[in-house]
Amino acid sequence: MTRSLYEQAQEAARFLEQRTPLRPRLGLVLGSGLGAFADSLTQATRIPYQEIPHFPTSTAAGHAGRLVVGRCRGVPVAVMQGRAHYYEGYPMSQVTFPIRVLGLLGVRTLVLTNAAGGINRKLRARGLLLIRDHVNLQATNPLLGPNDERFGPRFPDMTEAYSKELIAIAKKVARRQRLRLFEGVYAAVHGPSYETPAEVRALARLGADVVGMSTVPEVIVANHMSLRVLGISCVTNMAAGLSKKKISHDEVLEAGEHVGRQFSAFLQALIPAIAEVEK
Repeated sequence: MTRSLYEQAQEAARFLEQRTPLRPRLGLVLGSGLGAFADSLTQATRIPYQEIPHFPTSTAAGHAGRLVVGRCRGVPVAVMQGRAHYYEGYPMSQVTFPIRVLGLLGVRTLVLTNAAGGINRKLRARGLLLIRDHVNLQATNPLLGPNDERFGPRFPDMTEAYSKELIAIAKKVARRQRLRLFEGVYAAVHGPSYETPAEVRALARLGADVVGMSTVPEVIVANHMSLRVLGISCVTNMAAGLSKKKISHDEVLEAGEHVGRQFSAFLQALIPAIAEVEK
């Protein structure tokens, strides 16, 4: 008999509980080229995705495909080094399965990061943007189909999909580090082709500041499970038509690695600040 998604997520969560004594309430998903932060954790247990029951494995370059459970300045965290994407051919239930597992593991707050193309001309490549809202243009929703009330309600509210309190904390930490943070709207497309200049102009008219191919399904599922979300985009390049350069994934990865040290330092200061508020 086929087990339900909830039962599969339970099995994966139990597996992780057996692999590490830590019980993190804070989870992070690291996007393309941003995985170096996980290497700084102490008391770390590193688990390849393929070892976790029912977990999707990432095939995208720049995604190591490991779950790292450890401590960041004493705070227990669960860190995903890479994610699965809709464009890889996974159904949305699989793309978002890791978020379900983290929620059942005890995570209550998620920091979701990604590499994104800049649409707003005020942005600069290799800068960071706090996501305050999003536009879902992936032509689907991870909550389609029968709803399992054990996860959450049939119609979850998305008025504050990104926690205003967490955004305020992130801004405060950035000011202390003299780090310039932008704030704006993330547009999610399913890819894997990059956008055309005409599509970028259309996204700008919709109010988008950056565009990417991930994150939004995870945000929807996190809200479904009543998890608080902070979203951070690394602007790795300006979107099509806004610069003379053609876009390549190698450029995205190089830009992510370029800001990696600064980004890691920011996360190392941010995580204790979030944990302090949650006490």
